[in-house]
Amino acid sequence: MRPDVDVVVVGGGPAGAVAALNLAPGRSLLLVERRERAVRVGESLLPAARRLLADMGLLDAFAAEGHAPWYGNTSSWGGDAIEELDFLRGPDGHGWHLDRARFETWLQREAVARGARLVHAVASDVQPAAPGWRLLLRGPGGAVRVHTRALLDAGGRCSPLSRRLGGVRTRDDRLVCGWLHGEGDGPGLTSIVAEPDGWWYTAPLPGARRILAFHTDADLPAAREARDPALLLARAAAVPQLAPWLAGARFAAPAAAGLALAHGAVLAPAAGPGWAAVGDAALGFDPLASQGLFNALYTGLAAAEAMARHLDGEPDAVADYTRQLARVREAYVRHRDETYRREQRWSSRPFWARRHVLAAPWAEVS
Repeated sequence: MRPDVDVVVVGGGPAGAVAALNLAPGRSLLLVERRERAVRVGESLLPAARRLLADMGLLDAFAAEGHAPWYGNTSSWGGDAIEELDFLRGPDGHGWHLDRARFETWLQREAVARGARLVHAVASDVQPAAPGWRLLLRGPGGAVRVHTRALLDAGGRCSPLSRRLGGVRTRDDRLVCGWLHGEGDGPGLTSIVAEPDGWWYTAPLPGARRILAFHTDADLPAAREARDPALLLARAAAVPQLAPWLAGARFAAPAAAGLALAHGAVLAPAAGPGWAAVGDAALGFDPLASQGLFNALYTGLAAAEAMARHLDGEPDAVADYTRQLARVREAYVRHRDETYRREQRWSSRPFWARRHVLAAPWAEVS
């Protein structure tokens, strides 16, 4: 039986949309996106993403979207002194603090403009159906079965499709992020501050907003304060290094707040014959790395290239993609461990002691 489409991408976030827009020219493609969209904690895009956007022919259109420039970082890490990192001294210029919802919508529009078809539905009941797969899409208009030659899982941290196809997801730790949005502008700098039970992050967002976030482990007492906006603000007020950034911000009645999973994770295998995971579905990153969105763009592009080769009959295409992911994961883990070990002031506290040893990953996520 001839498939209905060449590729179905399940998940319309940045990774899925990038995969779709790079595959769509010359191939029939369905991009499946839920209508519901959760409020995002706040996202930053590294300067190196400029090269990826240029390679995909998106840089000028992205620049026209008007996201807030991210000029660099300040940090209090490994000591009380404030250190500064200026991106403008680097080869790629500034990065960006994004309006995440607007960024996703723009990428979806670009995918549709290049030939992808966007449907709002939930994908389920995936079954092999040579050549390819058959899955059930449930949307507002009812349910329909679709036969496709290939699947891309861009469903985020839960890796919904990949786990049905045999992928096992293993998390690195129990990191969570308590966060809230407030009003307040400021220079385009991200500030990171270490403290005895975790670390803080604050940055301006588009629309004269600011995010404040606290990262700790879910099983530590400090996680109780991470879950409660009032307690979170009280804890932040006791951190002197945060004062300059929060002085002009108003968090008394945050527009949004919540607790989010923030642990790193890895899916194995992250691809197989006729399928691949992209973005957070394949690799999750500790927010300290600021790599989440960059990884979404990179893996979306890499998976699109690998799946195009696979559909053209190249036997090594999927294996090459999994090797790329392994190299990304290795570099990330090395950098993450080096960064956490730089902070030695509270080595006896559980949060830091866990990160100063080479421990086995936490239990696999079922």
